Amino acid sequence: MHRPQRTIRRDALCAGIGFFNNRDVTVRFHPAPADHGVVFLRTDLPGAAPIPAHIEYAVERHRRTALERDGVAVEMVEHVLAALAGLRIDNCLVELDAIEPPGLDGSAMPYVAALLDAGIVAQDRPRAALVIDKPLEVDSACDGGRILAEPPAEDEFIIEYSLDYGPGSPVPASRYESEITPDTFAAEIASARTFILEAEVAALRAAGYGARTTARDLLVFSPDGTLVDNELRMPDECARHKLLDCIGDFALLGCDLRGRIRAERSGHRLNRELVRRLWDRTSAAEAMASRPAA
Repeated sequence: MHRPQRTIRRDALCAGIGFFNNRDVTVRFHPAPADHGVVFLRTDLPGAAPIPAHIEYAVERHRRTALERDGVAVEMVEHVLAALAGLRIDNCLVELDAIEPPGLDGSAMPYVAALLDAGIVAQDRPRAALVIDKPLEVDSACDGGRILAEPPAEDEFIIEYSLDYGPGSPVPASRYESEITPDTFAAEIASARTFILEAEVAALRAAGYGARTTARDLLVFSPDGTLVDNELRMPDECARHKLLDCIGDFALLGCDLRGRIRAERSGHRLNRELVRRLWDRTSAAEAMASRPAA
């Protein structure tokens, strides 16, 4: 069942520091017409082409999702995309004056709050949806990650995320499942924050990343499993945040998704691989449908 497309009623703004590039950055959300989609624009680079939030523009990065067009990139877009997709905001121009959006508190909640304050309005065009019609599985031999996409029981989008890095990991094993709607996203998922190991923080800082980010800006686990200068918002916060990342990455389909997703230890790379496979399958089906009869 198709729903109307949606955009925001008025502009919204968030400002902060980029987690990776350490720069002050402002991101502005603008209403956009039907069929515009979510599009990023680097205002710090005059003349830069807008970058659609679509898997065709995704590029490989470690620990994050990035988009690139004509040599211009936007980095770590997954939390912005999760906020928009989680609230079912389909059309929006996202302007930012640096290479990545602000990390804020490590979650999508500040973006959700700004977007809800701006208001959401329905538009006069239906939103396209991709319905998973047969199972599709992607996995990673290097880290044991796995995602299984299955047909929906009804007109639904459900994600189940299982996080278990093994008995030697300081990150506690957890699991979370939710039907993804604007209400469940805002109430149960958006506030879950990025997490990282203390040793990884040191390595990133040695590479020049995260110089202005502290353990109060995200969840940092020490080797014995305790949190450094922070505390969990909920016992399964890590699984909820990985589910949040899934929502942001799956938004690169550029349409609604209907199905049941079971993810185990997946990260951004595997999420993007599933999206590419779904997109390729859909494109192939559309090409066959449009082929003239023999």
